[in-house]
Amino acid sequence: MARRKNVLLIVVDQWRADFVPALGAGFLRTPNLDRLCREGVTFRNHVTNAVPCGPARASLLTGLYLMNHRAVQNTVPLDSRHMNLGKALRHIGYDPALIGYTTSTPDPRTTGARDPRFTTLGDLMEGFRAVGAFEPSMDGYFGWLAQKGYALPEKREDIWLPEGEDSVPGATDRPCRIPAELSDTAYFTERALTYLKGKGDKPWFLHLGYWRPHPPFIAPAPYNTMYSPADMPALHRRPTWQEEAAQHPLLDFYLRGISQGSFFHGAGGAASALDEAAIRTMRATYAGLITEVDNALGEVFDYLDATGQWDDTMVIFTSDHGEQLGDHYLLGKIGYHDESFRIPLVVKEAGASPRAGEIESAFTESVDVLPTILEWLGGEAPRACDGRSILPLLQDGRPADWREHLFYEYDFRDVHYSKPETALGLGLDDASLCVVQDENWKYVHFSGLPPLLFDLQRDPQQFDNLANDPAHAAVVAEYAQKALSHRMRHAERTLTHFRATPGGLEERNP
Repeated sequence: MARRKNVLLIVVDQWRADFVPALGAGFLRTPNLDRLCREGVTFRNHVTNAVPCGPARASLLTGLYLMNHRAVQNTVPLDSRHMNLGKALRHIGYDPALIGYTTSTPDPRTTGARDPRFTTLGDLMEGFRAVGAFEPSMDGYFGWLAQKGYALPEKREDIWLPEGEDSVPGATDRPCRIPAELSDTAYFTERALTYLKGKGDKPWFLHLGYWRPHPPFIAPAPYNTMYSPADMPALHRRPTWQEEAAQHPLLDFYLRGISQGSFFHGAGGAASALDEAAIRTMRATYAGLITEVDNALGEVFDYLDATGQWDDTMVIFTSDHGEQLGDHYLLGKIGYHDESFRIPLVVKEAGASPRAGEIESAFTESVDVLPTILEWLGGEAPRACDGRSILPLLQDGRPADWREHLFYEYDFRDVHYSKPETALGLGLDDASLCVVQDENWKYVHFSGLPPLLFDLQRDPQQFDNLANDPAHAAVVAEYAQKALSHRMRHAERTLTHFRATPGGLEERNP
């Protein structure tokens, strides 16, 4: 009898790739992620195809580039015609469960203008069955707290203020006011175990989302003091934020406009004003939040072990996007820097993997997750999918025709909480960039602003823009051509493999 196939897709939020012990972050204690890396394959050069959350999750869950799904920013609708992982899994007999969120704004043509989903940052993507939602407005979590008997403050978000009446909001090693057993991480874990314990012997798919290590950067005890600021990795930034800002108008906008209040509940001041000590404290808190998630994953893994399901389950661990963490004086996930786009990807197949414990350096992207899951379950990725199954990388190593560069995008049109488009004097559809990046060069092409070029061998932190240097004009031209060719190859193609003939409709095999 064929073994059943389960999939556990773990999607954490704002976890950057260099905070993975297998990729060099030896200061972190993540025994459960370490186990996953030992039993699966860890991908060294993995990126999200877009930031921030809504566009990133749209690419992850549709397998489409930003240029095709067009949910270009948080709050911008996702076209209902697109296939997504939830819908596709239903075609092959799975009832896809989702814990967490997808930050998807619905297609206004499928509902009315008074739909309350249009008043939030994003809601749940069509096709999934929510079994532990965080959206809208975290109501599910706050209701769970109240049901547990926790007395919510008048302003519910004040649970993420530092403990103590004399506390000052901002980078701190004080714990937040909510205890670890009632944290949002604990909530998601309880929802996951409740779902899994109700499934019986039926095969399952679970999107297990965690909000952390997303801001606010404050951890419950004991995670708030688990790491020393002195042990955190060094910052990558020029001596002053003004020197960074001179690199490009978009970077100048963000360095002048990002507030600490978006990252520390109740704080004020510019993010670019944080000194090294504050950033190291923030990073220690970020690391603590990571270990809290890892401990939670241990509870889920232990249950799968105890019930004999671990060997029937493909486990995928990834994030929606990264986090600047003070590098280049930035906080958040914005612009074009690697810290925002490089994310973890670890994949363990069911049973023993032939490449268990290996680190793969092939270029992989978030759009590859959907076709990988569908192929492993016996389905087929939609023709429009921009990604490619990584099953060959899990089993045999890099195919000869694998991609030669990474491609990712960012759209910075105005939304209600940030208005770079207006500040930079751009049109609605000119506030965008795309990146082509390989081992040697990183080229950033803007629709309405000057390009950037970085020599990654000589300048891995991307301080020196060479795009205006006549000596590098040929490189700029070569990589601009790569970007154009990539976009042309991946232009929308849902029906382009069909053709009418005198003998009737033909379907070509791409």
